[in-house]
Amino acid sequence: MSTKGGNTAIIAALAANLTIAALKLVAWLLTRSSSMLAEAIHSVADSGNQVLLLVGGKRAARQASPQHPFGYGRERYLYAFIVSIVLFSLGGLFALFEAYEKAHDPHPIEGPWWWVPLAVLLGSIIAEGRSFSVAIRESNPTRGKRSWWQFIRTAKAPELPVILLEDTAALLGLLFALAGVSLTLLTGNGLWDAAGTALIGLLLVAVAAVLAVETRSLLLGESASREDVAAIERAIEADSATRIIHLRTMHLGPEELLVAAKIAVAASATGLEVAREIDAAEARIRAAVPIARVIYLEPDIARPAGAGDAGATRVGVEDAPGADD
Repeated sequence: MSTKGGNTAIIAALAANLTIAALKLVAWLLTRSSSMLAEAIHSVADSGNQVLLLVGGKRAARQASPQHPFGYGRERYLYAFIVSIVLFSLGGLFALFEAYEKAHDPHPIEGPWWWVPLAVLLGSIIAEGRSFSVAIRESNPTRGKRSWWQFIRTAKAPELPVILLEDTAALLGLLFALAGVSLTLLTGNGLWDAAGTALIGLLLVAVAAVLAVETRSLLLGESASREDVAAIERAIEADSATRIIHLRTMHLGPEELLVAAKIAVAASATGLEVAREIDAAEARIRAAVPIARVIYLEPDIARPAGAGDAGATRVGVEDAPGADD
């Protein structure tokens, strides 16, 4: 995923959420509907989250330093994890608390402004739908043939999965709020408003949990995709004289990959020949997988299979720690 594509989706979502948050707050002030307040806070939380994603992207672009020699690419993962915390606390828990309060005082929506929440919710659904369409359009080139759930689970860049989940939660939350407000207006029973608010809270808690699990995995350090690992293996062994003993990969950021491998070289090879072999293998890896920015290849003497060297057992993609499930 390009950073530009992610930023386009973030800015579109931010513009929509700021406008929607203001309208929802006005609707809540006029009607005191708990669903409208929960949705307003939800939009405020989403707006803050989008600012966090933009800040994380900017900070991740800093150059490597002596203290952080591999750069700051993982800052994007850190800020995405903070997003999950904000969504859980400010969005989900607040909505559940508001639902609890409304259930204990289930007053109906009264007064001349009863139509305002309906108008705001319908307008918000249109605005969120446009934001969602931008996120889908920006995601499709990177998603390829993967399902949407596979894309969210395996994407190395956090921005688009975060926006997709937030926009999905926003649209579902608006539908829950619309149902709660409509049923409250039809029946005069404020418990429907409380129920809509509770559903919004549960939805946000669930989305926050998914985000936390996925970004935690990225923060810990995920391996390259199966496709990239296979391409790296082919690149190293394109020279028939080079054989992989074991291979490890790890994402230093969405577009930065660390490759470390022990390769077998002939016992008769000179130091110059080994150096040239390593340089050629590095060039082939970078040509095959351009995001392989940091490459360490350690030469070892080739041994016959079963010679008793535990290090000579090749680790495949399926066995490599951190390989995608």
